[in-house]
Amino acid sequence: MMMKYDDLIGIPFVDGGRDANGYDCWGLVMELYRRQGYQVNDYHIAAVDVDIIAETARADESKWIRYDEPKEGRLVLLKLSTGCWANHVGMCIGNGKFIHAYLLTGVCVDRLSKWRSRIAGYYEPRRDL
Repeated sequence: MMMKYDDLIGIPFVDGGRDANGYDCWGLVMELYRRQGYQVNDYHIAAVDVDIIAETARADESKWIRYDEPKEGRLVLLKLSTGCWANHVGMCIGNGKFIHAYLLTGVCVDRLSKWRSRIAGYYEPRRDL
């Protein structure tokens, strides 16, 4: 699928960010899906509200198909806080890597292996809903 994302690298993390001035993790995912011609729901949840993020992700899990393996274009859900199911998201870009908007780095590419212990699963949106 050769996703275009190079122009996003280095954009700063902005809580609630939804444009090239800054992205949060979900804002980045929304942009990546938009570039593929697909729209996903927006969630207006502050990045510090990790419990609400986890509850919302869990409640909307039926809107997504879970996979055991990464694949380009799949979301990777991550658990950054203890005691929650997942509260961070990025998108797999192939070759064992994913792109995400992270508080400490802004939009960056990381290795999945570096985050292995925090991965909650890989997901694609259900397109039949």
